Amino acid sequence: MIDPLIQRGTELIQDSNRILVFVGAGLSTESGIPDFRSPGGVWEKYDPTDFYFQKIVSSESAREKYWQMSTEFWGTMKDASPSRGHLAILKLEAMGKLIGIVTQNIDNLHHKTGNSSEKIIEIHGNAFTVSCLSCGKKYDRGLIQDRLQSGVKVPYCDDCSGILKPDTVSFGQSMPEDKMAKAYRLAGECDLCLVLGSSLVVYPAAYIPIHALDKGARLMIINRDETGLDSRADLVIHDSIGKVFGEMMELISRDTAA
Repeated sequence: MIDPLIQRGTELIQDSNRILVFVGAGLSTESGIPDFRSPGGVWEKYDPTDFYFQKIVSSESAREKYWQMSTEFWGTMKDASPSRGHLAILKLEAMGKLIGIVTQNIDNLHHKTGNSSEKIIEIHGNAFTVSCLSCGKKYDRGLIQDRLQSGVKVPYCDDCSGILKPDTVSFGQSMPEDKMAKAYRLAGECDLCLVLGSSLVVYPAAYIPIHALDKGARLMIINRDETGLDSRADLVIHDSIGKVFGEMMELISRDTAA
């Protein structure tokens, strides 16, 4: 017998044609990548205020600490594989219902999964590339990591000796205007906003599902913990994304094939 919550979620997806998926750290944790804010996460070991963008720009010692912190989780992130939840999003795209994935994650896993790059909106950036803050030259993160492992404490640009930084949004750094504009546009166009693994406490990102609601979209939330939008959602399930959303998409795939 199908769980009634799973059945309701399946019906919401089947009844929708323009679905926006909004993704948080809860999806990454199912691929073995620790959540920075969870117990035992990076922010229990480091002080987040040490990594404000202006500190990184102005202080050599802050940059050294930043690269040390970044290196600690790079191996886990680099070797991570897509979860059942990631694969379920790919099925949604294959069905032609997915208009976009707005992700707060920086782990490149939607690309690894095989989602179309034009569907992926990484509003907090991507840790797999590094850029020079002066001339804009881009580097593969693996190349920079090789330098760090060889003993370099703070890498600099080969072309202009400028400051290098992963292409992720740090505290105090401006959000990417083009990506945020696209995310808001799609939020206004979707008929269902599906929140996966986000506590919806990080702003301005969390305004995106609110915007979708305000424009008339339905809202489904799958997250282990409560969120501030639970009371406004059409369906809330506090459980594993892979288990719940994976089962929904498998049911829909079977119905489609039948």
